[in-house]
Amino acid sequence: MESSARAQSSRRLDAALESTAQTQELMPRRRPTQERSQRKFDALLQASRELLSDVGFESFTCEEVASRAELPIGTLYQFFANKYVIVCELNRQDLVGVQQELAEFDGEVPSLDWVRFLNNFVDHMAGMWMTDPSRREVWLAMQSTPSTRATGVIHEREFADQVSRMLGPLTPRTPRHRRNLMAQVLVHIVYSMLNFSVQDGQSHEDAVAELKRIMMAYLLVAEKESRRSGGSASDTERA
Repeated sequence: MESSARAQSSRRLDAALESTAQTQELMPRRRPTQERSQRKFDALLQASRELLSDVGFESFTCEEVASRAELPIGTLYQFFANKYVIVCELNRQDLVGVQQELAEFDGEVPSLDWVRFLNNFVDHMAGMWMTDPSRREVWLAMQSTPSTRATGVIHEREFADQVSRMLGPLTPRTPRHRRNLMAQVLVHIVYSMLNFSVQDGQSHEDAVAELKRIMMAYLLVAEKESRRSGGSASDTERA
């Protein structure tokens, strides 16, 4: 009875989220603190990925997620208020994974071989989108409501902050606020182009090649402009 009431409440909230702009980040009601809870949490997220890949976000339901995870619906609602929170957590999970991998390359920019690093990293990300269809489904689902889009912006900005720090040595005389904007542009372009690359009828290889050309041209121009700018790097950081 309680689970049914929660489900009805969640559906009402789902409808509200579809029409109401929210600026607050959508997050789980709670995160697991014990191993047993962590296993349930992970099982729900894995079932959500599989369901998204199978039916898409429009037909995605919390009830089906719980069924696939072989857990009571009440357990799902202990962690997630609705399906929008689930997809936001999946998006956060995807971006955290990329950030961790990107951190391993921190310091390689602006080595003389930074172009090779850029090529390899774009190839790596493109490969993940090809081998894991749920990444595109998560990205598309994040565009479904004002709340999920707002949460996506928060996630992308956190990622962009990391990219901005990595661009520092490459563009030492570029003002910090402009470098932050550059990083946000790069992150947005990468995810938009990766989504484009896996659309039906689109050549993935050609789209990825164009993405590399866009990023390479953008960064080469930024590097040249930074080196021509006056003032010291320390002055720029204070700007």
